[in-house]
Amino acid sequence: MPPIERSKIAPPAPSADQAAILEHLSRLIGARTIEELWSLHTRKMAEYGFDRLIYGFTRFRTANSFGDPEDFVVMSNHCTEYVRQFIDQGLYKNAPMVQWAARHDGVCSWRLIADWAARGTLSPEEHAVVEFNRSMDVLAGYTISFTEISVRSKGAIGLTARRDLDQDAVDAIWQSHGKDLLLMNDVMHLKVHNLPYTATRRPLTKRQSEVLEWVGDGKTTQDIATILGVTQATVEKHLRLAREGLDVETTAQAVLKAWFQNQIFTAPR
Repeated sequence: MPPIERSKIAPPAPSADQAAILEHLSRLIGARTIEELWSLHTRKMAEYGFDRLIYGFTRFRTANSFGDPEDFVVMSNHCTEYVRQFIDQGLYKNAPMVQWAARHDGVCSWRLIADWAARGTLSPEEHAVVEFNRSMDVLAGYTISFTEISVRSKGAIGLTARRDLDQDAVDAIWQSHGKDLLLMNDVMHLKVHNLPYTATRRPLTKRQSEVLEWVGDGKTTQDIATILGVTQATVEKHLRLAREGLDVETTAQAVLKAWFQNQIFTAPR
């Protein structure tokens, strides 16, 4: 029986670039904190010319709003002044690419903004955001709007190119590496779902998380008091503080929100 050629029984070895991407994806998946994840991702995107990123995710979108900004997951390596005006002062609400991301899934070149401006379809508020971005050297880039399962959720990331790159150069980068860039951003976004993130509010205490977990398991306050060896009043106090910390009205809402934020039922880290 003639020997079987190795190429017919084993896939070809990955190229150096492919191997580097696989290693990066492995590190993203293995990240234990949101800070570690973001540090890995920003460094990798900078290798492709995208040195300033802004990522946003909400699970509380409605028909007319992204929900309370206090509940957003927002990460950025833009300068503090940019984030303060774009997020804290609400410029994002009228940002053309944020509006595009709210209505679409997929990838979009920022060339679209110039096309809208040329056609005169940008509103005065959108023009103001474009001019603000121009003043901050946020000129060329791409936006990724992630596909979500829930209609209440939406995540997107803006990839801003280095100041020495124009949109033609950025489009050429995407032409060559777009599939890899999309894959790496998709994995980063999916990993965010599995890591604790408490936005600007204080995280729950260990005891607050514990009592919410017992409520999630169907236990009454009296059951929880017996399990923990404390009074029912103490359990009710922890639940009240948890509701206040999560800015919700009911304990059921607190359980749901804490679960969304990976503050309960989490594996030891």
